[in-house]
Amino acid sequence: MKRVLVTGAASGLGAALTAAFRARGDEVLATDRVAADGIDLVLDITSDADWAAARTAVEERWGGLDVLVNNAGVAGGGRIELCSMDDWRWITEINLFGVVRGVQTFTPMLKAQGSGHIVNVASLAGLVHPGGMGSYNAVKAAVVAFTETCGHELAGFGIKASAVCPSYFRTNLMDSMQGQDEAIGAVITGLVENSKVTADDIAAAVLAGMDAGDDVIVPDEAARQAYFLKWADRAAYDDVMRHQAARLEGMS
Repeated sequence: MKRVLVTGAASGLGAALTAAFRARGDEVLATDRVAADGIDLVLDITSDADWAAARTAVEERWGGLDVLVNNAGVAGGGRIELCSMDDWRWITEINLFGVVRGVQTFTPMLKAQGSGHIVNVASLAGLVHPGGMGSYNAVKAAVVAFTETCGHELAGFGIKASAVCPSYFRTNLMDSMQGQDEAIGAVITGLVENSKVTADDIAAAVLAGMDAGDDVIVPDEAARQAYFLKWADRAAYDDVMRHQAARLEGMS
């Protein structure tokens, strides 16, 4: 039995991960930005005070933590000239700094106990970088890089770190979409709504990747194919990415 904290647990992948952990007998502290059914603790990942309260709650409930899942995040993007600096700050504060705050909050506890697993949910966008998604690509790539750094830095303390990089799957992430580039919003919405992959599918693959000790968990076939193409045939990958970017211009 593991002691697990999950952020963004009210819906989507967070809810699926919470259910998957509990189904195998783990205890989960389910957190989200707002109170909702099934949420144990309100945690706004941009709030230092909320993270401190989460640490206190874990200490009082369990006295330690085995798995920290930084899952909460938002959707955003837009072509270079259509993504404002306010949009950049918004998505960075949530998708990157929210992860950093969580890791910084619990690293002393994990070091003291000499064990733990940090799981940061990034995206295929952290590995493969299509046009129209500069801000989202950048923050998710930063999450991947930060997670790798955590893995190196904390390995000597018995702590594992994994980055999760799924492609598009059916979720309510698009409810959080912000930005003025309507073309990219329409494209991403279509990809999410037409995906045959569910949050439950991704959650099951995440747990399997954790159990296997994977540093980077690429949990679905579409993501694996896209990532393989990038390193196996860079010219073909560039052609695909640039064709997609040109299509965005045609939609304007």
